[in-house]
Amino acid sequence: MSRLSRILPLGRKRLLASVLLFLALSLAVPWVIHSRLGGDWPVLELQVWWPGWLAACVLLLLLYYLADGLRLYFTLRVLKQRVPLTSLLPLVFLNLLVSNLTPMATGGGIAQVWYLRRHGVHMGTATAATTLRTLQSVLLIFLPVPLLIIWLNPLAGTGFGETLEFSLGFVAGVYLLFFYILFRHVRLVIATLELLLRLPAHFNWISATRLGYWRFKIRREMIRFVTAMNLFLRGDPVYILLSLVFTAIFLLSLFSFPALILVGLGQGIDYFETLGLTSMTTFVMYFAPTPGAAGVAEGALGTLFSGRVPASSLVLMVLLWRFLTIHLGMLIGVPITLHILLKGHTNAKRQ
Repeated sequence: MSRLSRILPLGRKRLLASVLLFLALSLAVPWVIHSRLGGDWPVLELQVWWPGWLAACVLLLLLYYLADGLRLYFTLRVLKQRVPLTSLLPLVFLNLLVSNLTPMATGGGIAQVWYLRRHGVHMGTATAATTLRTLQSVLLIFLPVPLLIIWLNPLAGTGFGETLEFSLGFVAGVYLLFFYILFRHVRLVIATLELLLRLPAHFNWISATRLGYWRFKIRREMIRFVTAMNLFLRGDPVYILLSLVFTAIFLLSLFSFPALILVGLGQGIDYFETLGLTSMTTFVMYFAPTPGAAGVAEGALGTLFSGRVPASSLVLMVLLWRFLTIHLGMLIGVPITLHILLKGHTNAKRQ
């Protein structure tokens, strides 16, 4: 636990609380959905155990994980960083584990930067790479949402649809404003961060030497960050295109899981409608304050699909969706993360 806390912005007690909250909400919300809809508890349909369905599930999972690693790999290549793909694939599972144990996935970014620094990438460049990867996903998810609200009739004109439209406009505006200030007024950002640093120095919480060290580090990493961002915009068009293509493949595979699950449950589906509803669910998850969007994700997916999927299958679909897209990756991430931490601890001892 102490080694894991190195890459998490949480203490031991808060980390344990986040884990318990994640588990509690992940189980409680499907139970609430079932209680509201009524009916018998679902059982796995025969199709779920068919070798063909299981094989399709494994292939989709492999595509999902591989595309996640490749989108960061090509983003780093645009920034002229050569981190082997074999080194980035463990980061996929490290990120899945850590980001889902922290509110609003804040720990995921920190863990990714920490991992990339261990592979020779400067903090500013690593921060830029992970930010760019996230920004590409955000744009591909956020931009279609207004059209999806109009296209999906049950949400058009409802209070839920209007809330989504307002949230989209507000968050998109905040994102654009943030990156505009970051690109065009980096000195203002540095000055603001330095001003915030002076507060602990004023109360003698940090020494003048430490203040000078952090001021230098902030300036250096912010300059590296902006340089990396500008380098991406002027980078190799082939690598830029590939980073966008694999981001799109990653999202398409992520949004395809509910459709595959419904096929396994013997339900007729409209594939493109299912993609749209899952995309909207992911959009809602960006605002979730709970660890891994636990509770919010299950509630959003259950609400959006409640008019399209029978009550007997809805809860099972929600549980399988979360297991395949989140919980399975987290389970794989536990031994991988422990191996990374133990390997780093062993190397530190040898040095």
